[in-house]
Amino acid sequence: MAGKMALSDDFDEQFLTCPVCKLNFRDARILPCLHTFCTRCLQEWAGKQDPLECPTCRTHVSLTDLGVDGLKTNVYVNNLIHFAAVKKGTGPGTPCQVCEGNVEGQKSWCTDCTTFMCESCTAVHCKLPATKDHEVTAEETLKVERDVSKFERKRHCNKHKNQELVFYCENCNAWVCTACTVFDHRPGKDHNPVEIATVAQVKKGTLRGLLQRIDPRLKEIEASIGEVDRKMSKMVLSKEVATKQAKGHFRQLVAILQKREKDILNQIEEQCRVDGKGLQTKKEAIESDLAELTRAQTFCQQAVERGGDVHVVEVGNQVETRVETLLTKQLDLESNWSEFQFVENTTLLDFEKEAGDFGGLVTDISKCKVVVKPAVRGFQCFTLLTTMNKDGCPCVTNSRAITANMKDPSGNDVMTQLQVQSGGVWQISYFPTVTGKHKLKVKMNSQQVAGSPFDVNVQESHIPLLTIGRPGSGVGELNGPAGVAVDTDGNIVVVEQGNKRVQIFDADSGHPLRSFPVDGEDPYGIDVDSNGVFLVTSFNKDHGIRRYSKEGKLLNTFKPDCIQVPTDVAVLKDGRMVAADGTSCLLLQPDGGFIREIGKGHLLDPRFIAVDESRDVMFVTDGGTHKIAVFDLDGNSKFDFSKEGENGGELQGPRGITLDQTGDVIVCDKDGGRVQVFRPDGTFVRKVATVKGDEAIGVALTPDGYIAVACYEEHCIELYRYM
Repeated sequence: MAGKMALSDDFDEQFLTCPVCKLNFRDARILPCLHTFCTRCLQEWAGKQDPLECPTCRTHVSLTDLGVDGLKTNVYVNNLIHFAAVKKGTGPGTPCQVCEGNVEGQKSWCTDCTTFMCESCTAVHCKLPATKDHEVTAEETLKVERDVSKFERKRHCNKHKNQELVFYCENCNAWVCTACTVFDHRPGKDHNPVEIATVAQVKKGTLRGLLQRIDPRLKEIEASIGEVDRKMSKMVLSKEVATKQAKGHFRQLVAILQKREKDILNQIEEQCRVDGKGLQTKKEAIESDLAELTRAQTFCQQAVERGGDVHVVEVGNQVETRVETLLTKQLDLESNWSEFQFVENTTLLDFEKEAGDFGGLVTDISKCKVVVKPAVRGFQCFTLLTTMNKDGCPCVTNSRAITANMKDPSGNDVMTQLQVQSGGVWQISYFPTVTGKHKLKVKMNSQQVAGSPFDVNVQESHIPLLTIGRPGSGVGELNGPAGVAVDTDGNIVVVEQGNKRVQIFDADSGHPLRSFPVDGEDPYGIDVDSNGVFLVTSFNKDHGIRRYSKEGKLLNTFKPDCIQVPTDVAVLKDGRMVAADGTSCLLLQPDGGFIREIGKGHLLDPRFIAVDESRDVMFVTDGGTHKIAVFDLDGNSKFDFSKEGENGGELQGPRGITLDQTGDVIVCDKDGGRVQVFRPDGTFVRKVATVKGDEAIGVALTPDGYIAVACYEEHCIELYRYM
């Protein structure tokens, strides 16, 4: 492995160093993100990853069949490395690369041959017919020359080895030599060879235009960075002020609590003093009565046991009178004191709740948007909260500033969880266990957001959570909805067979967003590719597969001879398509070209298709056999499942089909309107619902777990909770 080259001060060493191996570039290649690496480093990196990511910025890189060798060469960097090597060769002691012996005297450099030569070899080189026209530079010029382009290695044609690549065929995007322009790339309809200098000048003009656009953008970004720095400085100051205010406020609250504590303790002390004095007086009175009665008892006992007759007769009446008096005396033997105790007028739990209102953080977030998603008993349900600044733009805040509390119809608490989804968007999740109207209270900085508390109606899973559309041809109305899909923005897309249009609805509210007409009789199936382009099938008159832009503009129409009655289409990740057509399915190129037929002889009436590329299988609903047929993309039949019937796992004219994230298969029936779920191996799982009108056609699964079903006879779309 070559080490680092000692370069001139004219070069930035880091600029010529590969970020991976930390050595000078060897055959430098450029990634689409414009980061440059050695070819070998990229090959080793690609061997460890699939797909390849840029080692610096982690941008995904799509390689062609040529792999790393198919990436663009960084000619400029390679020339710099070459230029440095040439200048290094002018140093003393460098041998001639022709005679391999002469190290003395002046050297020259042949750009065409990329060779150092001594004076003798240079003289011969300049006289030979084959090399006399080569560009030769003397050593004195090499030492002072700074123009890298003058030492650029000339590129020669792979086919015509002695010919330099001086043309660029714009039609083929290929470098060509003069001989190529005579044979393989002759100017005409198919080829347009242009001198490289001309192409370079045009490209430089384009790049100069980009440079003019970059400078204002750089200034804008730099200004934004400056604004962020300013706000960060302001944030530090705001933190200090807010912290000081918060500490002062809560010190005052603590002082109030401490004063209240002192007052209560003083009350307890005073109560003990007063009660203690009263009880002491009572005790002394009772003790006096006890002493008198004890003395009378002793005197009476002595008279009885030891006194003579004269003594007994003498004091008997007096003793009797005294004892009777003491025994009949009304004594207050009760303490007349009730035990006192401390009472919590505000419980700790209530105080903790109230403490949330003792102070709050006020930010520039002045608006909150809350979207209450349809809720189903026994499912994890969601409400979306978007925090926005005064300009209405989503704005990030801390989770401690947001609180969400929910109560069910009986007033019981329902546990909620708050989780950030993206900048300014929060997901409030909960798991309701009963149906009915729930109350969701949302606070921002201890203040209720607008509309809080929100009513959340929790339903059973078999009841449609949302019905979109009604019969008609106006905005938001439907006529014969057939195919259903979800676009790249998560909206519900519907093909109307009766109105011959595609209509797009908001998946959360069901509000119509836009629509566009489609060509062909009986539009039926629809799919959306990764770029948001809609593909719509139509059968009968003027049948075909048509591609429409996001805005509804017709891009192109596929009507190859192999297609007869296309009912549905599924787009693969690489742009290829699978179409249900007549009695089989067709695998097509991205441009509609025929690849192969699938299912011929196995299918009677294929209607809709779902493809699981991770397992290399496709599922086809066959209305003729009331089954789901499974094939691989090579056209091989794998298996089929289900049969005609009304029981769970049986089908009656299956139509729409889609897959969930785990690969489970969701199928709807034309007859009966049932929506059922099967495992990828065909095992029946459960019935989701039975739609209104008992005729379900298209089906789609939204990203947040709702099934959209086209109710053909009822002219509407019903949404059910799936997961």
